This record gives sequence, structure tokens and C-alpha cells, in this order.
Amino acid sequence: MSQFQSDLLNLLDQRGYIHQVTDAGALDALAARQVVPGYIGFDATAPSLHVGSLVQIMMLRRLQQAGHKPVVLMGGGTTRIGDPTGRDESRKMLSDEAIEANIAGIRKVFEKLLVFGDGPTDAIMVNNHDWLGKLGYIELLQKVGTHFTVNRMLTFDSVKLRLDREQPMTFLEFNYMILQGYDFRHLAHEMGVRLQMGGSDQWGNIINGVELTRRMDGVEVFGLTTPLLTTADGAKMGKTAAGAVWLNEEQLPAYDFWQYWRNVDDRDVGRFLKLFTDLPLDEIARLEALHGSEINAAKVVLANEVTRLVRGREAAAKAEATAAQTFGEGGLGGELPVLEVSGEGVRIGNALTALGFTASNGEAKRKIAEGAVKLDDEPVHDPAQLVELAPGAERKLSLGRKKHAVLRGA
Repeated sequence: MSQFQSDLLNLLDQRGYIHQVTDAGALDALAARQVVPGYIGFDATAPSLHVGSLVQIMMLRRLQQAGHKPVVLMGGGTTRIGDPTGRDESRKMLSDEAIEANIAGIRKVFEKLLVFGDGPTDAIMVNNHDWLGKLGYIELLQKVGTHFTVNRMLTFDSVKLRLDREQPMTFLEFNYMILQGYDFRHLAHEMGVRLQMGGSDQWGNIINGVELTRRMDGVEVFGLTTPLLTTADGAKMGKTAAGAVWLNEEQLPAYDFWQYWRNVDDRDVGRFLKLFTDLPLDEIARLEALHGSEINAAKVVLANEVTRLVRGREAAAKAEATAAQTFGEGGLGGELPVLEVSGEGVRIGNALTALGFTASNGEAKRKIAEGAVKLDDEPVHDPAQLVELAPGAERKLSLGRKKHAVLRGA
């Protein structure tokens, strides 16, 4: 039996998105009787978001699937300040041109996962620099500053943790929570937005916006957060030893993106299928019940479904074919990372580091000593082994069972 009366909260609940809600009963009733515009904010600090942001993007997709209106808030203004949440140090300042270029890059992923347009449930993207950039400092202090007490601001984790570690926090960063709260109030006042969603680390910032909107306008708005998303082994989503798992093709090839999902921990398969795919829940239940080597079939489904959503059908099909060719036939897949080898050749240890498989030549030596490195499926014993290739010739370099690349003669 459904816990909620609205399709929205039932969908979010059944797929594991709900951690905290400001007033679940009132939000449920509102979502059952009208279209609810809801937003999530994303700062434009890089030309792509990474997998750590995907659960938030999928929440906006769920909002639209349940018949409501997603509002993607790009932090063109707040990026100029930097969110101190979860950070030990200040973020470097970006130019206006860099921020605009980042927003253009980030929009590409949203266009794949949301339907944009002018309809009542079509997604829109807005930039908070459009209103924050016009606020005069005195006006901000008068309109908004009176609703925040320094006593309370000092209790927020984003501030407290930095101070506890004796890491400096600039006055600029200290204002971030005021501006984020004002974003919610502005969107509620100007666009009828009634819901802000985010990760659990944003709960304090969301509450600020809920309270500010009530104090300034007497309007009830709502907040909803997801659980802090970590992998089964406790690692943060979206980060690997080789770096961030970027959503955009320009930052990470489709094959590497596909492989990230193919290699998830067995314990994460069911949860990730619910959060990151549109597969029906009964099909997910069947897949997560698989055991032993059969769970690998579920991981391939996960990798295909997520890659199809984020990168497109063709990218998913190519990545799966490359994996099948690499692992099943011992051949070289067309989507594997490639290291061009010049006429003087490359030493195996240097090749591993150049590909990002190892962080240093010292780590490469250790992996080779452990027997984890193979060249054309034959173990390598010497990090100084030289690989020389005629132009166009190829060899496969592998680290463990999951990392493969092509060495190609230039």
C-alpha cells in the first residue's frame, strides 16, 4: 500500500531518494492537487558535473516523470563566492567567461535527462546571477540580512567544521548561505517554486530558504533531501583512483563511464538501478536477486541503462560491444583509452602512469611486482620493459581485470 497520496512522493520514496522532508504531509497534499515547481542548485565550477551530482539530476527527472516542473538553478552568482559545505579551504575564483562556458557545458547533460520548454511541466534553467548580480550590498543587508543571526550561522556544519579545524573562512564564503536562502525566496516569489531538493549536506541551507521565504512573504515552501550517497565500501560517489567520473563525453570517454557502472560493488547494484535508471521496480527486484557470477549480468544492465540516459543509445551500445570484445574475445575494443607510442617506444611503467592507471611510476612498479600488469594478456615483470610499435600497430595493456588500454604506434 502506498505511503503517500501523491505520485511524486511515492516515486521518490520507492526508489530510495527521501532522507529528510520539512513537512511531508503538507508537501504530499500539495503535490496531489497541483503541479509543484521544484528546484536544485548546481554551481558552475567545472565544464561538467560528475557522477556525484547524478542523483540530484535524477531527482529532477523523477519530479518531471511525476507530472511536476523541474527548475535547474545554475549558480552563476554563487559560484563567484563558493559553497563552503564540506570544504576545508576556499575555492579559487573563476572569471565570468569561465563560469558562462561551464554553464553551457553542464546544460548538455540536463538536455538529455529533462524535457525543456514552455509547458506547465517542462523544465527550465535559470541563473542566479540574473538576480543576485543586481542586488546592491546595502539592499541585501536590509532585505535579507535582518533574517539571519550570526549565532545560528555559526552552528551550521559548513561553518563549524571549518572553524573547528582552524581553517580560515572568508567573509565572502560566510555569506553563501544567505544568498542560497535568498535564491529560494526569489524563485518562490517570482516563479512560484515551492520545493527545493538537494543532498543531505544541504539541509541547513535549504531550511534557511524555507524560513526566509516564510518570514519575508508568509509563503510555505518545502525542502527535501536525499541520503548522503556513498558506495558499499564507504567511498564517495563519482570519485575513483583515476579521478572524477565526469558526465560529459569531453571530460570522460563513454567506455570509461560505462566501465565505472559495470564495476560497481555487488551490494550497490539494486540501489543504483533504482536511483539511476528508469527500469520498473519489479525488474530491478529480479536483477538484484541474482547471485554469484550472474550479478555481472545485472551490472551490464546498469551500465547500459545509465550510459544510455547520460550519453545516448549509440554510446551505450558501443561501450558494451567494446567490453565484450575486450573481455570475451581477447581483442582490442574501439572505445578503449589509447596511448600513442612514438618511434622511440614507451616503457611499461611510464605507460601506466601516462594513462592514469597509476598515480606515479613508483605505484606502477609496485603493481608490476604484484603481477597485476599484463601486455597482450601476458604478465609483465619489468617496469623498464620497452614497447616499440610500428605506425598503426596496437598492443593491449591491462592493469588488473578492469583497466585496459591500447598502445598504438604513432
